[in-house]
Amino acid sequence: MSKERGLLPSGQRAPDFELPSTPDQRVALSDLQGGPVVLAFYPADWSPVCGDQMTLYQTVLPEFARYDAIPVGISVDGVWCHRAFAENRAIRFPLLSDFHPKGDVARQYGAYSDDDGVAERALYVIDPDGLVFWSHLSPRGLNPGADGILNALADLSAQHKGPQIQPDDRRDVDVAEQVAGRREANQARRDELKGETP
Repeated sequence: MSKERGLLPSGQRAPDFELPSTPDQRVALSDLQGGPVVLAFYPADWSPVCGDQMTLYQTVLPEFARYDAIPVGISVDGVWCHRAFAENRAIRFPLLSDFHPKGDVARQYGAYSDDDGVAERALYVIDPDGLVFWSHLSPRGLNPGADGILNALADLSAQHKGPQIQPDDRRDVDVAEQVAGRREANQARRDELKGETP
């Protein structure tokens, strides 16, 4: 993929980050390694296009699950705003608050508008090793849909011989369970590495 207006190019290590998902919980990108991660930067929770985009990703969770991919939404809205928005739209995947310092993570990913103080509508597929596999920048007023993400996940799966679960096998996707499982596996790996160092 060619570099789009400042977005990180494929093959580059995705910058690690840790952002709040609730007032007392945080999610780090490194916690999610071991499978693909879809980062969806978006301007604001309650805008019509953003609402449609995040609701679409909730609807296609079983398709993301076919590739063991975890979607994560990121905007500069606060955690309480995210919580109300997620409850209103029945969104069950993490919405992370890039609120303070405002837009810091979006800036690292080339997805922040200094002019407007919001994240751009940028998509990333991060591979299981933490490298950027695919990225796309969409106009703010246009819902980019899920086709580009799903095509990238299919290409990634073909390259890495990753899991492809039949759509009917994963109707009810529990993203919180996926996140917890990856977090535990990554912590076990870190603990194991600590034990190996002299």
